[in-house]
Amino acid sequence: MNGYGEWRPAGEGIRRKIYPPGNSIMSMAIEFEAGARGAAHSHPHEQITHVIEGRLRLTVDGASHELGPGEQLFVPGGAVHSAEALKASSVLEIFSPLRDDLLASVEGR
Repeated sequence: MNGYGEWRPAGEGIRRKIYPPGNSIMSMAIEFEAGARGAAHSHPHEQITHVIEGRLRLTVDGASHELGPGEQLFVPGGAVHSAEALKASSVLEIFSPLRDDLLASVEGR
């Protein structure tokens, strides 16, 4: 089994499920417990974060955005971004191009 579609820990109070990628686009589901925080980071990939349920505060290059169900935010490649779950939240993230670091975590590369 290659690990795609399996929930895996991704930090305290956070778990993620990486779906099999296409040729140049991929997606990942993330579940946050209330109060969980995703550390500030950046990557060269473009990203869309779509909130399915809950409430999330995303900070992108110093600007904070609160998102609820059905709302999404585009994160440009290279932008420093972080997340804080204001409520327990379920999120879908889409990346382009493929994030080899995430793919390696499920493929054992």
